[in-house]
Amino acid sequence: MKKWSRRISLLVVLLILSGLLAYGFWPVPVQVDLVQADQGAFLVTVNEDGKTRIREKYIVSAPVSGNLFRIELQEGDPIQADQTVLARIEPSDPILLDARAEAEAAARVRAAEATVKQAEAALHRNKEALELAEHDYQRALKLLQMKTITRSEFDEYEHHQGMAKADVDSAGFALAVANFELELAKAALISTRPTSGGKNSSRTLTMTSPINGQVLRVLHENAGVVTPGTPLLEFGDPHDLELEIDVLSTDAVKIHPGAKIFIEHWGGAGELEATVRLVEPSAFLKVSALGVEEQRVNIIADFSSPFEKRKTLGDGYRIEARIVVSEAMDVVKVPSGTLFREGRGWHVFLVEEGYAKLQPVEIGMSNGLETEITQGVTAGDLLILHPTDEIEDGTPVVGK
Repeated sequence: MKKWSRRISLLVVLLILSGLLAYGFWPVPVQVDLVQADQGAFLVTVNEDGKTRIREKYIVSAPVSGNLFRIELQEGDPIQADQTVLARIEPSDPILLDARAEAEAAARVRAAEATVKQAEAALHRNKEALELAEHDYQRALKLLQMKTITRSEFDEYEHHQGMAKADVDSAGFALAVANFELELAKAALISTRPTSGGKNSSRTLTMTSPINGQVLRVLHENAGVVTPGTPLLEFGDPHDLELEIDVLSTDAVKIHPGAKIFIEHWGGAGELEATVRLVEPSAFLKVSALGVEEQRVNIIADFSSPFEKRKTLGDGYRIEARIVVSEAMDVVKVPSGTLFREGRGWHVFLVEEGYAKLQPVEIGMSNGLETEITQGVTAGDLLILHPTDEIEDGTPVVGK
């Protein structure tokens, strides 16, 4: 009996030792970060800083030589068309002016008349373009309701209509300013001609605002003698903002008019949207913060978001923009950190039943953070993020 007890005890000890040895040599699962492949919309964007600017600015200059009265307006003051007095000048005595001054004033009148005709033609042209854009928009709206076109196609028609309206407003602004310049030029011409008997009429030239807007800068505030062409103040319409975003020339070739822009970190709540209107044809040299010379190109864009959402934005405010250069609506995508090179191709580590599986994949677009997978991974698959050298095909893994 004692003999059997010893044998049983020895067997138990051997089993315990075997278990301990097996446990010691059993592979320990490696802790890893796990992510899941997703399916949905995919955007490739160019991310850069930019700034807002008023689309149309105008600098009021002295049309004649004379004594300028002190300008009472301050920066930020609102101005109303045909009501707000911008500046007043008492012209110099016409008797003291020579024939050349009168000839120059007459030439300015003719130039102003030509500018008015050009502005009228531009306004007429933009109104016709607006009529066509509104017709296309109404037709697209019906097609959208019939589900004949996609939402993105309808958005393009809506954008074209909005841009046409903005162009009409801009052309109207230009015409108002052109008429303003013509009136000033005519007044300047009259002031260069002496009255009958050679006496000075001593009339004060009053300049009133041609548009509704806001004073941006007062360039010559104090009273004193001014000469023709002296800048007095700058004004514009703060509601009519556009965006100026400078990008690398290598990125500019990927950007086209009509591209979507998402505006972030502008200081207000939510995200704003805009649309590229122009990719400027000429680049310029800019030195980066690291001292590297770069060729940059300005991208000009118009806001798509209504004014009510961005009414606190002003002229020259900083924004951060994401310009969409490529877009797909239904693709499989994974974090770029799951991909690595193995031989000549791209691979990922899938996780199946607790083990890492080396999986070759075919990739498509990439925006730096995410990459499109065209073959090798399906939506919902578990992948290892930033795999280390510990991970090989068949390595047991566990999520952190």
